[in-house]
Amino acid sequence: MKELCLIVISTFYLGVKAQDIDSIMATIPAEDNYKTEATFKSPRLVLLQTNETQKAKNLAFWVGHRFGDIGGEFGGSHTLYGLDVATDLYLGFDYGITDQLTVGIGRSKFNETYNALVKYRVFWQEDQGLPFSATLFAQSGWITRKPFFNDEFPAESDRISHFFQLIIARKFGPGISLMATPGYLLRPDAQVQDLDDRSNLFVLGFGGRFKIMKRISIIADYTIVNGLSRPDSLQTDYFNPLGIGIEIETGGHVFSLNFQNSPYIIANNFIPNTTKSWSDGGVRFGFAISRNFNLAPKRDSIDN
Repeated sequence: MKELCLIVISTFYLGVKAQDIDSIMATIPAEDNYKTEATFKSPRLVLLQTNETQKAKNLAFWVGHRFGDIGGEFGGSHTLYGLDVATDLYLGFDYGITDQLTVGIGRSKFNETYNALVKYRVFWQEDQGLPFSATLFAQSGWITRKPFFNDEFPAESDRISHFFQLIIARKFGPGISLMATPGYLLRPDAQVQDLDDRSNLFVLGFGGRFKIMKRISIIADYTIVNGLSRPDSLQTDYFNPLGIGIEIETGGHVFSLNFQNSPYIIANNFIPNTTKSWSDGGVRFGFAISRNFNLAPKRDSIDN
C-alpha cells in the first residue's frame, strides 16, 4: 500500500512539474527574426543611392568630387589626366528623422544645382521573413546659374527637375550585396538639350558591393537610360552611366575612390547629361567622403 501511495504521489508531482515546464516553455519566444542591417555600408554607392538610411538623430556631412577626363580629346598629360579640371563638386547634409526616414540638402557645382531629398525605408530584409529590403527615394534639383541665353528658363519652374526611385536590395552574406533601382526623371522642356530627346526618362539601375578585406570593398553601379524611354537616334551621343570604385571604412568615415564616365554627381544631372564614354577616354577619377555625427542626447546615445 505504501508503494502504491508513493507511485501516485510521484506521478502527481511529476505531472505538476511537467505542467510547470510546459508553462515556462510557452513563455519563451520562438527564434528571433532579426532585421538585416548594413546591406550597404553607405547611403551612396558610386553614382546611385543605396537602400540605407541615416540612423535617427544622426547627421552625415557629404563631400563628393569629380575630376576631368583621364584620356581622350580633353584628357592626357596637359590636364594631368583630369586632375586639373573639376567637373563637379558636391557638398551636402543628410539627417535621420527616424531610422526609416532621412531628409537631406546639398549643392552641386554643375549648373549651380541645389537639391533636396527624402528617403524612406519601407521594410527591411529579415532572417526568417522578407528576402529583400525596399526603400523609396525622391529628389528635386534646382538650377540657380544665370541663363546662357535669353529665355533659356522662361519660368522659375523650368529650372526644377524631380527624380523618383525604388531601391530593392538584398544582402547575400557578409561579403556580397546587390540592388536593383527602377526610377523616373521628370524635367521641364527647357532642360532638354536635344530637340528629339524626351523630357521624362525611365531608368533602371543596378549596383553591388563585394567585400575583399575587413574594411575594404569593391563597389559598382550601372544605370540604363539608353534603350528604355530615350530615343535611339539623337543629335547628341548619350551614354549609360557606369561607376566602379573602392570603398574604405575608417571609423566614423566612409571613403570611396572611384572611376565613372559621368562628370556629374546627383541623379538629376548625371542621368540625362552623361555624354562621356569609357571607350573614348571619357572616364574620370572621383572620390566621396562622409562624416557622421550623432546628435542624440547622451542618454539616448547610451540606450541605442
